Amino acid sequence: MNMQCSFAGIFEGEKLVATTLFQEIDLAVLRSFGERDHLLLTSVRNFLFKSFASKLLIIGNNMLSGQNAFACLPGVKIDEVVGILREISQNWSRKKHLTIFKDFTDEQIMPFEIPSFKSDYRFSSQPNMIFEIRPNWEKEEDYVADLAKKYRDQFKRCRKKGAAITTKELSYEEILSEENTIYELYLHVASNAPFNTFILPQNHFSSFKKNLESDFILRGYYLDNQLVGFTTVIRHGKELETYFLGYENSIQREKMLYLNMLYDMVDCGISLGFERIILGRTALEIKSSIGAEAVYLKGIMRHQFGLIHSNLSWIFPLLEPASTWIERHPYKD
Repeated sequence: MNMQCSFAGIFEGEKLVATTLFQEIDLAVLRSFGERDHLLLTSVRNFLFKSFASKLLIIGNNMLSGQNAFACLPGVKIDEVVGILREISQNWSRKKHLTIFKDFTDEQIMPFEIPSFKSDYRFSSQPNMIFEIRPNWEKEEDYVADLAKKYRDQFKRCRKKGAAITTKELSYEEILSEENTIYELYLHVASNAPFNTFILPQNHFSSFKKNLESDFILRGYYLDNQLVGFTTVIRHGKELETYFLGYENSIQREKMLYLNMLYDMVDCGISLGFERIILGRTALEIKSSIGAEAVYLKGIMRHQFGLIHSNLSWIFPLLEPASTWIERHPYKD
């Protein structure tokens, strides 16, 4: 994998008061960063990234959406922690093209309004889609009952289309036995994404299951006893965080497999008593159609070359794939 993860601790005396996650990413080893766009745009983006932005230092988690950059004990002054993170990142990023602090809400980014971050470029990318689970939902039928007719019909049509698909949660041993197929399904989806900064190693999912145990759920989707898709979610306190998935594209179109997967995640979140589901930054409109709402997040970046850094305001929009989508309102008024 082209990513190395490290943790740093911040201490008051001998007391650990904050931790942070640093991810070093080398984009130069990737063949491409996504191939769904026009060939010329893909080629230009690949050249620019490999030449001027291939060495990244990310403070946060590039594999998940949301504020995963740092955590503090209650009562700790966050602006002081942020100032220390700037110092640490400057020492860490001497051989990096870009340093990025990622995924903060308007409130969470306020501590970065300090002099050491004044010249950094503020940016916003695709929103994080959050599905809130209503307190009165005890089962999937309660959720469906709150949908407007158009979206109840969508749910029924989707479930009918996918009726031949069977699903089950896979154990660690079952993930190992299906690992080659799981990885092929993952690669199919990853290669068709508009933008990639990493490709997971083949043993990633079995490794996660081994280490996270019941907090990591991989659900397999079968047609005629053949694995044709999978989803993964991570239990995170009162939130259910979606992770990576994969599927056969022909089955996905014929059986509305992706939408069925989303409804299954809703069912899982309700049945396990979670308050919300973090659905991430892809397929915004279809996630909106099941009831997820967009939460826009901000980041901060600094390029090591002054000329490039001073022009990030027009360079970044060229490199970040644009997405046009319609927000849906699936619930009854």
